[in-house]
Amino acid sequence: MKITIVSGSHRAPSQSEKVARYLESVITKENDNVEVYFYNLANNPLPLWDQSIWESDQTWIDRLAPIKEELASSDAFIFVVPEWHGMVPSGFKNFLLMFNRFELGHKPALITSVSSGIGGTYPVTELRMNSSKNNRLCYIPESLIIRNVEQVLNEDPKDNTEEEDSYYRGRISWCLDILVGYADALKAMREKITVHHDDYSNGM
Repeated sequence: MKITIVSGSHRAPSQSEKVARYLESVITKENDNVEVYFYNLANNPLPLWDQSIWESDQTWIDRLAPIKEELASSDAFIFVVPEWHGMVPSGFKNFLLMFNRFELGHKPALITSVSSGIGGTYPVTELRMNSSKNNRLCYIPESLIIRNVEQVLNEDPKDNTEEEDSYYRGRISWCLDILVGYADALKAMREKITVHHDDYSNGM
């Protein structure tokens, strides 16, 4: 099984990358059969989407082909996104514009929102509302909101608030088990049913 983790912050270093790396360590440690493709938007930005991406522009083809190959061969996704001004960062929304049903369609995704305070709800709501219409991503019912992120999931226990840190570590493990379960189930579904139909290439 292959799972893609996208760290959706443009900043380097970032708390989002810290969380994403922790998720990577847990899912590989607890699942011997899981391979991870890690894509970090920090220091690796994609140019803004433009019309030529639909016109077989060779520059775009060369730029996106390696990423498309990784996404298309993935069985599930984890998106780790910070809450900036109550929104998903523009670079991550731009990332989602680049890829379609052939890379993302009918595959489960776990939203993980990151907040330096007690926020973090808005990115979950935004992604569930308007980021899966045409690419057919299947966000699983569970999501993670890592609040007060500077005080949890740090390598040095002295840097963590013990009660919050323990709670998040336990919940992360549980959510990742659910994601792996959905990945197994939807892979079987994709193998059984024709999920891509050219007459209905876009959602309604």
